[in-house]
Amino acid sequence: MTTRLLLSALCGAAGLVLSAGAHAVADPAGDFLSGYAGSHNGDLDVISSTVTYNAGSHLFNFSATLDAPVGTTSSAFYVWGIDRGKGTEKFNTGPAPIGAGVKFDTVVIFRLDGTAAAGGKTLANDVTWSGNTISGSIPDSLLPSQGFSFLDYTWNLWPRDGSVTGNGAISDFAPDASNAGVTAVPEPGSLALLGAGGLLLAAMARRRHAG
Repeated sequence: MTTRLLLSALCGAAGLVLSAGAHAVADPAGDFLSGYAGSHNGDLDVISSTVTYNAGSHLFNFSATLDAPVGTTSSAFYVWGIDRGKGTEKFNTGPAPIGAGVKFDTVVIFRLDGTAAAGGKTLANDVTWSGNTISGSIPDSLLPSQGFSFLDYTWNLWPRDGSVTGNGAISDFAPDASNAGVTAVPEPGSLALLGAGGLLLAAMARRRHAG
């Protein structure tokens, strides 16, 4: 393989690796739900969010960026609804339905005390935040399939103000009126391939200069 062809192949592979972690789902600022009865602070308004799955580490990674520093509202917490294959529009019922298009059959909860809850278990020191972004990881064993493969799971994020009860505590759905898909993170083999290709290119360059 010539240097030019090898470089082209590596650039293509690099694009695939980089794009695997770049699928954050944007959500409009200021789109508080009409029936929301809690604080209208920016840390309860989602700007973007993503859920990735790493098959090597068996972890789902959750991240959200809000419209103000996390912790601005001391009663805030963050709920990702996950559709593992049996999701339904649980909020879209009753006299004041909300969440049309938002399907889930389990939830992951991030709290400001650093704990996460999933699969009936509480995980200590699993949630971190910096500025406007909150993130954490959940083992796939706590999110067992209900028919979908892990990479076919879909999700929606809704912040809640814990000082309010019922559906009036939900400030936002991200994305609006739909679920988003889980993204695969780069596999170790892909990263190793890029590393090996880079070393090969360096060796070829040295040989050309030596000649």
